[in-house]
Amino acid sequence: MHKRVSAPTKPTGVHIDIDHGFLHSVETGGAVDGPGMRFVFFMAGCQFRCLYCHNPDTWKLHNGRRVDVDDMLREVRPYAGFLKFAGGVTFSGGEPMMQAGFIGNVMGHIKKEMGLHIALDTQGYLHTGVEDEWFDNVDLVMLDIKHIDPEKYHAITAQHLQPTLDFAERLKRLKQRMWMRYVLVPGLTDDADDVNRMADYVASLGDIVERVEVLPFHQMGIAKWDAMGKEYTLRDTPTPTTDETEAARDIFRARGLYTV
Repeated sequence: MHKRVSAPTKPTGVHIDIDHGFLHSVETGGAVDGPGMRFVFFMAGCQFRCLYCHNPDTWKLHNGRRVDVDDMLREVRPYAGFLKFAGGVTFSGGEPMMQAGFIGNVMGHIKKEMGLHIALDTQGYLHTGVEDEWFDNVDLVMLDIKHIDPEKYHAITAQHLQPTLDFAERLKRLKQRMWMRYVLVPGLTDDADDVNRMADYVASLGDIVERVEVLPFHQMGIAKWDAMGKEYTLRDTPTPTTDETEAARDIFRARGLYTV
């Protein structure tokens, strides 16, 4: 019998200013952060503490560089002509919805001035802080659901599952295009029953889900954990084999979902 996970509490520490925010870093040629070639803003701040996080240096909001809207536009503007045809802009993190007001402001300027495709990479936990209209400039949401079991989700993230599921249902209501992301971690997220339950849930969202990305766990973030003096509990966890990863993908494919 699973022990009961306590009810969610109101999130704290969200950045509410719309004129400035905190940027961790950028990537000018991201190939795995949405369709085509992406300019990726990695925003600082995240309320999750995922056991397998490969960017723990983004957790603290004020560890990022303070930027205003013009700073953000200057970052992407030199690449706009290329991105217009080759891909677009992705807001990732950290968790970009920790700075939803600022991100919304920046997205509006990018869309108006440059007309670029905009993707949002998020776990959706903070979605209640924005109105439906906030998504008007979002062309694609890449939603990361860490686990379908509430207790296991909490063990992995130190947060609660339900707000993320509520977000997925909201996207369904809004008919918002979505890619689902699922990190396959041996011993944590690879149980066949759990993957089947996740696949059933994703299929229930309907045709707004354009693809499912099953992402094999890797150890690329371990050096950052060590540098920050944080205990990394997955040090001995292997990367799933190609066969194991394909077996998980096949579970999603069996529901008619396009899966990579």
